[in-house]
Amino acid sequence: MRIIGGSLKGLRLNPPKNLPVRPTTDLAKEALFNILLNQIEFECIKVLDLFSGTGNISLEFASRGASEVISVDRSIHCVNYLKDTSRQHKLAQIKTYREDVFKYLNVETEQYDLIFADPPYDLNRIPDLPKVIFEKNLLKPDGLLIVEHQSLQNLSNHPAFIEQRKYGHSSFSFFRPV
Repeated sequence: MRIIGGSLKGLRLNPPKNLPVRPTTDLAKEALFNILLNQIEFECIKVLDLFSGTGNISLEFASRGASEVISVDRSIHCVNYLKDTSRQHKLAQIKTYREDVFKYLNVETEQYDLIFADPPYDLNRIPDLPKVIFEKNLLKPDGLLIVEHQSLQNLSNHPAFIEQRKYGHSSFSFFRPV
């Protein structure tokens, strides 16, 4: 894993092997950020990273100038790794929370420019993510929700769905407020 853009471009991340994660591959992450490069001004955006795991995506957004990155994961080991890495690289804009994502979403009231969710592929509540996020009005009017999931899964039945991009066994589904 490496940071592919911004102030930390080229930084190799070496998380402990025992973390309960399936990190977004460099290939998929590079494709995602190439798409976002044409849609988003990274500087000064507020990002919510759900199921943040190693913090690979949080670190990428912070490296590219996001003003605030909120990272939520239920694993204390993942949260501690991201905290340590953020501190080491002086990324004070990353704030970590150890919490079940759906419990966190139930109490969250802030709005975000971008929400990224990379849940475990076997989580049966993946289709609930867009539903909860839009019901709670957690995206700014021009905000973007991205959900990473297995390519076989189809999330297009949500009214805010825009498109799905496939990268092998992984896909990104994009949603915007209607």
